[in-house]
Amino acid sequence: MRSFAQFALAGCLLVEANAAHADEAKFLQSFKGNFAGQGIVKVTTEAPTVNVSCTFKSNATSTSLSLDGNCRGLVVVTRAISADLKASGAKYSGTYVGSRTGPAQLNGSRSGNAINLGIRWATEVNGDRNAQMKVEKRGENGMRLTVIDTDPKTGKSVVTSRIDLQRT
Repeated sequence: MRSFAQFALAGCLLVEANAAHADEAKFLQSFKGNFAGQGIVKVTTEAPTVNVSCTFKSNATSTSLSLDGNCRGLVVVTRAISADLKASGAKYSGTYVGSRTGPAQLNGSRSGNAINLGIRWATEVNGDRNAQMKVEKRGENGMRLTVIDTDPKTGKSVVTSRIDLQRT
């Protein structure tokens, strides 16, 4: 009887794991497409805010999400931005390119409609190598990309970029 209970428990866990994978795949697929929008960027926590216009192409599979885009601000400044994420269940890891310090490492997990990621910059930014990024699904056709860093002088969290995008 004990081995039957263990077998039944293992079966339930397998069904739960497959359901979680299917849910994650559906979530990732909801980001697929072309997006455009506006937002704000600060080069450092103390820098003035710059308004930007951005376009992104997003590709997704059942276990990955790739965002490739460009943001333009101050009429002449353009920056390529990309993030490549791999999912293992609700856990995510990958690379972010957009900072002038070079590629940054991403690690985190999904909570509801958002992927919450820790950023590990290639070199120090704002006094350390850590920040947070959120990739958030907003409604059926929107997403928000937010980066939050800590001001080294005050210790307060500062939004260094927030970009609101809509499917085009």
